[in-house]
Amino acid sequence: MSSLVAAPSSKWRYLGHDVHCVCKTPDQDTFPQNIDSPAVLFIHGFGASTDHWRHNIPEISKAYEVHALDLLGFGRSAKPGELQYGGPLWRDQIVAYVQERIGRPTVLVGNSLGGYAALASGSALGEKAAGVVLLNAAGYFSKDKRPVKGFWATARKTVGEIFLKNVVLQRLIFENLRQPSTIRRTLNQVYMNKKNVDDDLVESIRRPSMDKGAFNVFKSVFDPGGPQGEPLDELFAKLNSPLLLLWGNRDPWMNAPGKRETYKLHTPKATKEVILDAGHCPHDEVPQEVNSALLDWLQEL
Repeated sequence: MSSLVAAPSSKWRYLGHDVHCVCKTPDQDTFPQNIDSPAVLFIHGFGASTDHWRHNIPEISKAYEVHALDLLGFGRSAKPGELQYGGPLWRDQIVAYVQERIGRPTVLVGNSLGGYAALASGSALGEKAAGVVLLNAAGYFSKDKRPVKGFWATARKTVGEIFLKNVVLQRLIFENLRQPSTIRRTLNQVYMNKKNVDDDLVESIRRPSMDKGAFNVFKSVFDPGGPQGEPLDELFAKLNSPLLLLWGNRDPWMNAPGKRETYKLHTPKATKEVILDAGHCPHDEVPQEVNSALLDWLQEL
């Protein structure tokens, strides 16, 4: 299937592996006027790819140099079996991309797992991070890692160990998750406006799951003993660039009780927050609102 994003695509190498990326710039008549503006890098969530920014790249690139990449293990990027998939890998991949391919201050925009990666890489990039935008970002706070004792803690550990040791069970779950009907059902659960849950979106998620190595990526990502990365509160404390939170307020995955309050407790005081009537992927569900909010914020930098 061809890319849903109407932007020139290319390959970049990281750790010796192919990474799919796209770049789109404003028309030559307007780009010289914005040469001092930051670049914008879009970072997708779990199971997604650059295609998930199909409604954002065309609009934002009218005024800014826009990049997007497929994280290793996802989309059209390589899925090597020897890597430990998790926050540290994707943070380092994004940092390297900004340094090697963009080469100037960049605003990092991420959804879900990509939101965590955007925050982690933004904290690591220092002055090269012109800003960070989180759309219903995944991640945990330090308080979430407090040890829990008792029956449920033991039961969860036992179930986790059974899952990790039972390759047949893992494979059955993986095969079910990559069925088009399952993908569509999951998307319908987290998109409040289901208009954009179309065949192209479903296929953009299904196709990479058929690649060699996709099953090993799945196992690695869900391995509780794998690399988890730093807690969100520690990353917020290290962040020196402006922060924008774009919240889909009806996200069944991220809007746990007290979640936004915890964010407010740890994010910098100058953080701007925009509440959107949307689910887990507001950039694809209400793209016009996200694009407008993002462009307004970019003009303030």
